[in-house]
Amino acid sequence: MELNGFKFNKKFGQNFIFDKNLLSAIVKDANVTNNSQVLEIGAGAGTLTKTIAGNVKKVVSFEIDENLKSILGETLKDCNNVEVVFKDALKTNIEDIEKHFTENYSIIANLPYYITTPLIFKFLEETNKVNSITIMVQKEVAERLVAKNNCKDYGIITILVDFYGTAKITRVVSRKMFTPVPNVDSAVVHIEIQKGKYNCDSKLFTKIVQSAFNMRRKTLLNNLSQSFNLSKEKTQNWLRLANISVNARAEQLTTVDYVNLTNSYFDNISQ
Repeated sequence: MELNGFKFNKKFGQNFIFDKNLLSAIVKDANVTNNSQVLEIGAGAGTLTKTIAGNVKKVVSFEIDENLKSILGETLKDCNNVEVVFKDALKTNIEDIEKHFTENYSIIANLPYYITTPLIFKFLEETNKVNSITIMVQKEVAERLVAKNNCKDYGIITILVDFYGTAKITRVVSRKMFTPVPNVDSAVVHIEIQKGKYNCDSKLFTKIVQSAFNMRRKTLLNNLSQSFNLSKEKTQNWLRLANISVNARAEQLTTVDYVNLTNSYFDNISQ
């Protein structure tokens, strides 16, 4: 990096990892095999990319910073199973991403905070070809991804992750493991995708969850009534049909409760 005169770009949230033991541990947490194909979001200096490449069949890494081209060329020069694409993965169509793969794939990434939630939404909602997502994120974000209902960390992203799979924190990582050193610690989260985990309309489910948390201080009754343009009486009936208290708040409901709400709306209210 010094030889290439590379300077960290704050707008990309760049914090790189160079510890080989940690890099190997992240790949181990992903449960990939030598037959796996992997999408990496953010190649950085290529250290994680190279470690992944040594354990899988193919790696496609999307990197937004073209200033890293020469560094990646050096880091990955011996990796014949790596393809680096200099594009913003968030702004690239799923179809354009998946044309690089011949089968289902896993995602491994060391993510900056600002793209964590939209990236997870993108790959959970827009494709069914992802086997798992293993990401390094800020510790507080990791805690949101695995939170249980009735706590402050529980929210839309928690429920949507649980709808599509099962998430767990595999390790907490000190801020001192990164260059430059960030202000907070991080954690690795592994999301094992479970296709068809719940039987309901996914788009309607997402709309209901987002509506429920629209104004967190309001009751579920008020939020759903407003978002779906329903009378309070009809919304109360909807909640009762789904076996949910009319006084409940969004953070009290489990994923199963939201599935019941979705199916109840589809079967009874939308008619």
